[in-house]
Amino acid sequence: MSLKFTFLITILTIAISLCVSVTPTWPQWQGPNRDSISTETGLLKEWPKGGPALLWTAIGCGKGYSSMAVTEKMIYTAGTMNNQTFVMAFDLTGKLKWKTVNGEQWKPGAAMFWAASYDGARATPTVDDGFVYHLNDLGLLSAFDAENGKLKWSANLPKQFESKWPDFGYTESVLIDGNKLICYPGGKKGYMAALNKKTGAVIWSNKDIGENPAFASTIVFTDQSIRQAVTLTEEAIIGVSVDTGKLLWRYPFTNKRKNNIPTPLYSKGYIFASTGYGGGSVLLKLNVADNKVTAEKVWQNTLLDNIHGGVILHDGYLYGSSNEKPAWICLNFLTGEEQYRDKSMGQGSIVYADGMLYCLSERGVMSLVPCTPKEFKPTGHFDVPKGGTGMYWSHPVICNGKLFIRHDDKLFAYNITNK
Repeated sequence: MSLKFTFLITILTIAISLCVSVTPTWPQWQGPNRDSISTETGLLKEWPKGGPALLWTAIGCGKGYSSMAVTEKMIYTAGTMNNQTFVMAFDLTGKLKWKTVNGEQWKPGAAMFWAASYDGARATPTVDDGFVYHLNDLGLLSAFDAENGKLKWSANLPKQFESKWPDFGYTESVLIDGNKLICYPGGKKGYMAALNKKTGAVIWSNKDIGENPAFASTIVFTDQSIRQAVTLTEEAIIGVSVDTGKLLWRYPFTNKRKNNIPTPLYSKGYIFASTGYGGGSVLLKLNVADNKVTAEKVWQNTLLDNIHGGVILHDGYLYGSSNEKPAWICLNFLTGEEQYRDKSMGQGSIVYADGMLYCLSERGVMSLVPCTPKEFKPTGHFDVPKGGTGMYWSHPVICNGKLFIRHDDKLFAYNITNK
């Protein structure tokens, strides 16, 4: 064997090993593709009594329901303390590395005294290309250095786009697509907008949608050569051109409180959306003709009305929890037909990995459930410790063999591998 050939084999071996050993990340709200799907394998299929091993607990997240973004080095979240909103970073052992203020926190008005227990940060940080982005409850959008938390730029969305922040504050987790940061200020000078992710400069802003922001986060995809951003307003599902900001299509969809929250799903030309308070779910088929997009209803029903815990699409079936009549439900994606309904643990949030559903009830019970349309039958569960007050509304995250769960001021990391 020649020296040259041996050298080539060595280089290829190193390259392959580097590809194989890439550390999984969860860089934004609901994961890499905003669908709450993890591609990790080798995870436990059953849990021992009491649940998987708790590796560590981080204290100091502040108050709120923000989920986590996880990179090779850090875990990012947001919380409120002393009437201010903070973005913070922990290392992979739970040690706080930095904490930077991102404006004042939202407070309910006198007419909303009953909502005082729901205050705290909502939006999840988005990590991209060395930056961390976060939109606070009052509409201050800021970009921080991911390594040290230093402010890079900020924009006051209500002021810049002449918008009024929603009754419960902004909750959107902003999205990065190429060089664009896409957000929904909901103002006369920009209902949806794309900003330069490095500087905050406006690339485009849509002035024609004319609808107030809901509490959903945007998804981006290419369908039939048209790249579009889809989100929910107070009253509808909308699709907007990522290149120009032009409104492409609109489908009326809301609930009796006009507070659409869940992130929509896209799959092979179809859009699925769900909303709470009896609003139910809808599946739309996107049609393109003469470079124009229309959204056609495939089915719509009230079997699954997801309030904010998210819905998983896996192998042709939808999984999530319902709000008006709390239960965990499975529907056929293309027909909307109910496959099962389980009322054993109330509603909550959901994430998928390695053939299993991780279902966190809003009361703090985490269950491991095989992802099958046949039945809802947990193979393990445990009570998540309390980290403060309020419901367990922060969505769980699976990354690098760990299950991360936040409750208010505390972040818990569990080992869910066979190791």
